Amino acid sequence: MKVSEINQILKENKEAFEILENYDKTHELPFQRKRIDITLSVATINKLKEMKKKTGKPISRIIEERFL
Repeated sequence: MKVSEINQILKENKEAFEILENYDKTHELPFQRKRIDITLSVATINKLKEMKKKTGKPISRIIEERFL
């Protein structure tokens, strides 16, 4: 395989190679999900439950969307 072909493949798939490089370092993929424990006030939990009823989305998705 020629160097120009290799460079073209790297250029076309740059994002995939960066994701794999990061995975080698961290063993995590950017689209993976992890479970964590957090402490919230009762009022906050109640608000999240109300939002869940209105939107039909899981609470974790509501929280995630606020940070993206």
